[in-house]
Amino acid sequence: MSSFRLRAHAKINLDLRVGPKRSDGFHGLTTVLQSVALHDTLTFRAVGGPCQVRCTTPGVPSDRENLIWRAMDLLWASLGRDGEPSGVQVRVVKRIPVEAGLGGGTANAVAAIRGLCQLWEVSPEPDRLFQIAAEVGADGPFFLVGGTALGIGRGDEVYPLPDLGPHWVVLAVPSRGVSTAVAYDWLDRDRAVAGRHRGAPGTNRCRPPVAEATLDLQAFRNDLESPVVRRRSELRQAIRHFQEHGALRAAMTGSGSAVFGLFSRRREAAEAARAMSWTDWTVMVTSTLDRTRLWPLSDT
Repeated sequence: MSSFRLRAHAKINLDLRVGPKRSDGFHGLTTVLQSVALHDTLTFRAVGGPCQVRCTTPGVPSDRENLIWRAMDLLWASLGRDGEPSGVQVRVVKRIPVEAGLGGGTANAVAAIRGLCQLWEVSPEPDRLFQIAAEVGADGPFFLVGGTALGIGRGDEVYPLPDLGPHWVVLAVPSRGVSTAVAYDWLDRDRAVAGRHRGAPGTNRCRPPVAEATLDLQAFRNDLESPVVRRRSELRQAIRHFQEHGALRAAMTGSGSAVFGLFSRRREAAEAARAMSWTDWTVMVTSTLDRTRLWPLSDT
């Protein structure tokens, strides 16, 4: 197959617990991640010569700042090949907002790993694929698993959970993003001022309340939410908006700036979205996905 498409699905963090900064500079995490139907589309085409990445969305680089290039380089090197990656053009149609905590860049890179394996006709061992995905981004391994999953460590040690089940998700994204580095810096500052930590990974206090067959949405939280909304009051207003419209869970996802409302009925989700006609906000209605509905492949 010389040309095909893959979807790179966004994620939300249903729960995110952040421990103290570790010796390697990263924070220990425990998180519950959930795939959603919102996706970017990557078109892969066999070409002669060096690899190419194309994306016309403003603010999304096509040069080596794009994580797709990182995925290409890592996979190429793991195959023992010399020189620069070659033979593939990747075109990206973006729908996932950037700097929103939805994992769009990493999702694209992991979809690229799948597409490159297809075009280069290689089948690396699963452990190697997970290692490459983790080097691309902390949530990279999740995008190989999908559905509902528990992430620990940096979020890169991933364990599938029983699927949350079908729900509707309203995503609200302000025009002003929040970088991951800034969100964690705000958290560290607030904790330093308070002179306390909320627990470390591996302790019961840091672990989200996840049972074998159920997910306790009411007990979930996002440790990054408090420091971010303290400085970005419009995010607090968006969370409150979803709560007032009956969301089962309303929270910031990841490091923000996207806020989500989780609903059991499509009508409730649509009403919450319609009522959020705020200037400079992007509002989208999507749905949760279980892992059996991910990564469709098609000819182009």
